[in-house]
Amino acid sequence: MTIPQVVVSQKGAQSLRRGNPWCYRTEVAHWPKDVGPGAVVDVVDAQKNPIGQAFAASKSPLALRLLTRRPWKDERVDDAFFLARLKASLARRKPIAERDGLRLVHGEADLLPGLFVDRYGDALTVQTLSEGANLRKAGWAKALLALTGARLVVNRDDASGRDFEQLTRETGVLAGEGSTQVAYHEGENRFEIDLLKDSKTGSFLDQVDNHLRAASLGGGEALDTFSYHGGFALALSRVCSSVIAVEQDEAAAGKARANAVANGRTNVTVEHANAFDVLRSYSDEGRQFDTVVVDPPGLAKRKEGVATAKRAYHELNLRAFKLVRPDGLLVTCSCSGKFSRAAFEEMVLGAAADAKRSVQILERRGAGIDHPPLAALPETEYLKAWFLRVL
Repeated sequence: MTIPQVVVSQKGAQSLRRGNPWCYRTEVAHWPKDVGPGAVVDVVDAQKNPIGQAFAASKSPLALRLLTRRPWKDERVDDAFFLARLKASLARRKPIAERDGLRLVHGEADLLPGLFVDRYGDALTVQTLSEGANLRKAGWAKALLALTGARLVVNRDDASGRDFEQLTRETGVLAGEGSTQVAYHEGENRFEIDLLKDSKTGSFLDQVDNHLRAASLGGGEALDTFSYHGGFALALSRVCSSVIAVEQDEAAAGKARANAVANGRTNVTVEHANAFDVLRSYSDEGRQFDTVVVDPPGLAKRKEGVATAKRAYHELNLRAFKLVRPDGLLVTCSCSGKFSRAAFEEMVLGAAADAKRSVQILERRGAGIDHPPLAALPETEYLKAWFLRVL
């Protein structure tokens, strides 16, 4: 038995051998006619030297996603192969396995290209961003039920990343049964979400560790902008005298209020408002806080939008710096993968200079350890969370 063989250019071969698992269509020298959508193919260089096996995409500009560095003759990529990969990914989460809200599979970083699995309480969400993962998600969902003991697996394939892959957006139940309303915890705080209706895969698990870290460094009067369901706000409420949480989406603001009540956080006030407008008005009024959080949604989805996003980030941070009392804490974040860590830091320091504030960089943080970036793929290090003392 053989599988289709794709030949890549010298540039593509060098990149794959250096550890980058992606190969774009512009780096493909020969594409066989018998390659089906999401098929596994052997990848070789121009001299037919083996590079490994990959998921093939029929339409995406990202043509190949490497699965293994061994060719088909040496390793079969079959159900047993993927089951072993799923087990290995779960085992990597053992240090934080006591959490009931965490990412279990993180795509390329866990050697399962395009597959993302999150756990919320007794249910799982699955998101696929490659043809190969999309083709196999129903079978993987059943395997995940058996491996985790979860009662339900929900499909959250409604992310914009599917558009780039030319995959249809869709949601639904993949396996198991029961309500999609679930609860999970961030530290001592309990959150209730709907796995089919709430943003992303239900919540923003990549920020959980940063929510908790803010509570260990913050204090006094706090302002949390782009609060969503109140992750930073509720964490800060346990150490701050008061917290104002600002959220533009009405449904999310309602959830934040409900979460504050359910957790007994009477010192949290949720404002249904535009964070840009609130930061501007508070700055113009001369209001100040001891702790300020700026955690906007991704403002740069594509390279073409980076310049516009940089101006928006600068405006947000300029206003935020003006709102922080001397020796107060600013937590400023970006989840835009196209906006690099270096560009983010340059923007932050530029905004501080324009606000005429000196800052200490306490920590440069990213996503939690259940969302590890792949070292050879810079695009996976998307989340930046800078913790700054404003002097």
